[in-house]
Amino acid sequence: MLLIAGLGNPGQQYENYRHNVGFMAADAIFRRHSFSPWSKKFSALVSEGRLGGEKVLLIKPQTYMNLSGQAIGEAMRFYKLEPADLIVLYDELDLAPAKVRVKVGGGAGGHNGIRSIDAHCGKDYRRVRIGIGHPGDKARVTGHVLGDFAKADRDWLEPLLEAIADNAEMLVKGDDSGFMNKVSLAVKGKAEPAGKERKPAAKGQSHIRQARPQKPTAPVPETGPMAAMLKKLFGKE
Repeated sequence: MLLIAGLGNPGQQYENYRHNVGFMAADAIFRRHSFSPWSKKFSALVSEGRLGGEKVLLIKPQTYMNLSGQAIGEAMRFYKLEPADLIVLYDELDLAPAKVRVKVGGGAGGHNGIRSIDAHCGKDYRRVRIGIGHPGDKARVTGHVLGDFAKADRDWLEPLLEAIADNAEMLVKGDDSGFMNKVSLAVKGKAEPAGKERKPAAKGQSHIRQARPQKPTAPVPETGPMAAMLKKLFGKE
């Protein structure tokens, strides 16, 4: 048995938030593969079904994001599951929109839902990181994450969620590379380039180089050998 957890915050006011894309992905799997009706258990909404012949429990914690690990940990203990039996779907600020990456273990990267799961379940579970992009300014991060997807985002978000659902069996079988490839092909050309809201770098400069303090320009000498050379070079009398 595997447990697939989608992360988000419960409540209608949050349902279109970028932070809730994990819930959205779990809902897409639920619809695509005819899972059982959602029921309340483990301080979460849960649904049972099968993917690739494997029994799967979908879970959407209702504890709010920062306490996601409480609900998921309770479910794992009930079914005697190990971290290797857990797959978590969640938003990733540091991935470009529509990008999806799967990895095992790692740090929380500032994501409080992941931090909670790490504390309650251990770290060696599979993480399906769904890119929502970075607003380009640290001061705007909270509003970006806790804000609705824009209408234009639907051009890539809907195909992305469909691709996650259509290829969920590949996750269950452990074909993470194949899964990422299928999702990438489904959204190719439909998302804006990464960092579209960041301040554009000067031509020929990286964002890092542009952000560095500029050295003051040395004054142009008015007299002496250097001044004479410059006048000759630029034709100044």
